[in-house]
Amino acid sequence: MLELQNISKAYGDRTVLSDISLSIEKGEIVSILGPSGCGKTTLLNLVLGLVTATDGRILFDGVDLTHVPMEKRGFNIVFQDYALFPNLNAYENIVYGLRNRPDVSTRSEVDDLIDLLGLRRHLDQRIDELSGGQKQRVALARTLVMKPKLLLLDEPLSALDGLIKESIKDRIKQVARQLKLTTLIVTHDPEEALTLSDRVLIIENGHIAQFDTPERIIRTPANEFVERFILSQLTIKRDNIFRLFASSLSGLTPPNAAAPRAAAA
Repeated sequence: MLELQNISKAYGDRTVLSDISLSIEKGEIVSILGPSGCGKTTLLNLVLGLVTATDGRILFDGVDLTHVPMEKRGFNIVFQDYALFPNLNAYENIVYGLRNRPDVSTRSEVDDLIDLLGLRRHLDQRIDELSGGQKQRVALARTLVMKPKLLLLDEPLSALDGLIKESIKDRIKQVARQLKLTTLIVTHDPEEALTLSDRVLIIENGHIAQFDTPERIIRTPANEFVERFILSQLTIKRDNIFRLFASSLSGLTPPNAAAPRAAAA
């Protein structure tokens, strides 16, 4: 379990995060959602250990990690730009971290992960020969072979479109479920957060606006900011969200709908 207890972060006189407290269960997928500048990336960096909290504590499985260096936390991150080595092929990128720690994953475990992410036929390809979705899967595999205790994803779908984005969503959920891997995702996209996560943490100006399941956020937004940010920004995508949660949101009409209409085919 990941626990944040009264976490605050300030840079001089500017407070970025204020009194953030929450618990995330093992194997849970949680998205940190909010507009640019709200503090979501700072929160991810605090958990990773790139920056230190001004106040509060960070615990993982009951161990206080607040002042533990990043390299000793056992957490790994997949960056938005993939950060792959262009001079290495896909397989060499995947196993790169095992050069110094070959005992972390066996060859069989690496092979299982390659198959889980559907990368078998791309292993000999150069990075510049891969699509965006394939690069994302390689970056994910390279992180997972190191068996992180916690997986952090920074805008993992922002550079992807359409079916590729949906495929990567499915892969992330499949990996988290199969490996029981706690996953923390930063995103600015409400649809992405609502369709990918078990729970969503919405941040407004450094404070928690709501931390809840996608269904409850859609049905009972905590305040006007949540309602405006989640629902008004979905526009065309909004219909997809309501169809996705149709069984639990029966009878709920999307806000600002012009008039009742038949469901789309």
